[in-house]
Amino acid sequence: MRRDKLNDRFLELCSVMNSGKHTGVEECSASNPGKNAKLDKASILSDATRMLTQLRGETEKLKESNVNLRETIKDLKVEKNELRDEKLSLKAEKERLEQQLKAASAAPTGFAPHMPYPAAFHPAVFPPFAPPYQVPANKGAPVPAAFPGMAMWHWLPPTAMDTTQDPKLWPPNA
Repeated sequence: MRRDKLNDRFLELCSVMNSGKHTGVEECSASNPGKNAKLDKASILSDATRMLTQLRGETEKLKESNVNLRETIKDLKVEKNELRDEKLSLKAEKERLEQQLKAASAAPTGFAPHMPYPAAFHPAVFPPFAPPYQVPANKGAPVPAAFPGMAMWHWLPPTAMDTTQDPKLWPPNA
């Protein structure tokens, strides 16, 4: 009975090993009556040993690969968080720059919107100008600030300006 159990286990081991080979249907050598049973059992055990060694090697490689992939995942998560923070800071900077652009491009109160290039007439563009006939500053007399080339009409309220005749009085821009 013991030999029959052992033979059954060898046949089972042989069938399990052959089912994993995917090379087709192979018969176990222990089931062939024409061959020596000891050699068949020995070949089954050597094949099983070889397969177990191969599977252990693959298991170690997969464990190492798993550790490497986990480290890569951690690095990628850190990089993702850094990129998310950078994106948020860039978005905030973009919004700030857009607000600055809106503030810079907004027309001052009383400015006629049909005039091109309002920055060219801005008082900050011209340095303070003191005509030669003014009293020197060391005498204590107040010196009015004058801006050469600066039209004073843009400080008028928009309702006081009549722009209906502008197309007739001004030549078209080339």
